[in-house]
Amino acid sequence: MTDTTTPTNTTVNTVLGPVPADELGVVSVHEALLSVVPGAEHAYDISMDRAEIFEILAAKLTDFRENGGKTIVDSTGMFHGRDVRLYEALSRSTGVHIVASTGMGPEEMLGGYFLTPQTNPPTPWPAEKFADLFTKEVTEGMVVPRVERRGAAGIVTTTATREGMTPTDESLFRGAARTALNTGVPVSIRFGKDALGDLGVVLEEQLPADRVVVGGLDRKDAAAAGVPFEVAEGGAFVALDHVGLNDDDAYLTDRERASLVLELVKAGHGDRILLSSSAVGVAKGHADYDLPFSYVISTFMPFVKSLGLADDDARRILVDNPRDLLTLR
Repeated sequence: MTDTTTPTNTTVNTVLGPVPADELGVVSVHEALLSVVPGAEHAYDISMDRAEIFEILAAKLTDFRENGGKTIVDSTGMFHGRDVRLYEALSRSTGVHIVASTGMGPEEMLGGYFLTPQTNPPTPWPAEKFADLFTKEVTEGMVVPRVERRGAAGIVTTTATREGMTPTDESLFRGAARTALNTGVPVSIRFGKDALGDLGVVLEEQLPADRVVVGGLDRKDAAAAGVPFEVAEGGAFVALDHVGLNDDDAYLTDRERASLVLELVKAGHGDRILLSSSAVGVAKGHADYDLPFSYVISTFMPFVKSLGLADDDARRILVDNPRDLLTLR
């Protein structure tokens, strides 16, 4: 079984155990290795051939490594395809560090058990119950259904409902924040309708802002309102994590993302920027998103540098910032 002992504050939890933070190298902070819509693994028309999945993911991780990447954060959470044994084998085979996540959300993606426990009338799970669930995945190891626990989660991730945070979403966010306080891992949130309001829920739990990354801030509604700058000014990390997505009217294009990166750096927020693609290595039960995990390194960052980003700032964004976020505190 993988070591899940509590590491020091200079380490990061990976699926193969704690590693020194300075060994993370270039990090992609929000990707999905194996993404499975809950229940799709039981569908008659969907193949879950583990050997085939392994080969596809190994090739993609090897490409990531050969382009200079060293660490991938799998942000699928608990119930959307996370396969700890598979990730262990992939990490050993490819030499890429894999940081797996605990957490879940938004409400519409939760199973009924987490929505309406056996109470009359049914009520959402309280934050403390989510916190206990997530905390054990960090301190005792991630659950491999049903009775085994393996490597410790390195981050807790959750998402709010796009139309606005629900009471269950709020319990998830508060539970995630309490997990971070209990264990030292950071929190990754995807906002719903109000990024600053959703971030505020986490900060109300007394979690320092620099332990939080707000994802999806390359959404046009957030960018147009200046939200990335406000998040950075408040001390949280700004994730532009749809790099490579250029055909969705809800998101900036890469040229617009590059301009936003340069503007944030110029405003003094270079130490708050994180980049990723939200690529999906293998998708089951939903459409593929077959973008290379290496896209940020091989294509986007050279483009931003051609527009004037300094080498030191590029390294800060790809190496230093994710290292500071993921280091246990």
